[in-house]
Amino acid sequence: MPLPHLPLDAITIGAHADGWPAAITAAGDALVRSGAATSAYTERMIEVIREFGAYIVIAPGLALAHARPGADVLMDGLCVVTLAEPVAFGHPHNDPVSVIVGLAVTSADDHLQFVAELANVFNDPTVIPALAGATTAEFVQSVFGTTAS
Repeated sequence: MPLPHLPLDAITIGAHADGWPAAITAAGDALVRSGAATSAYTERMIEVIREFGAYIVIAPGLALAHARPGADVLMDGLCVVTLAEPVAFGHPHNDPVSVIVGLAVTSADDHLQFVAELANVFNDPTVIPALAGATTAEFVQSVFGTTAS
C-alpha cells in the first residue's frame, strides 16, 4: 500500500515552535490545510503525547505525530514539518526533533501499513538530515516519492 499523497500545502519548511505542543500544532495545521483532518485531530495528537509520552520520537531528530482514526480524520493524509530550531519532546535518546511527519488515517489497518511504508523511507540514514535541511516543499515531496500537487 503506498503512502497517502503528500500535497505541497501539507509541507511546512522552517516552522518556529517554542515547544513540542507548538511543533505538533504545526503538523496538525498542515493536515488541516491539506483537507486530511480537522483541528480536533491536532488536539488528539497532543493528548496522545501527554498521555503516553515521547514514544512518537521514533529516530534521532524525527517525530511521527498521529492519533487513532476518528471522525476528525477526513481522509488518509501525510504532512511534513521541518523546524527552524530543534525542539525537545522528552525522549531519552532521540531528542531534539527537527522533522515532524504527521499521519492521519481513516482505518486502524491502514495505519499499520502506512507506518511500515514510512519505516521504509526512513531506513535510509540520510533522509532525516536531508529533510531537516530542506529548503523547498518540492524537495520534501521527492524524498517521499510523491511529486503531484
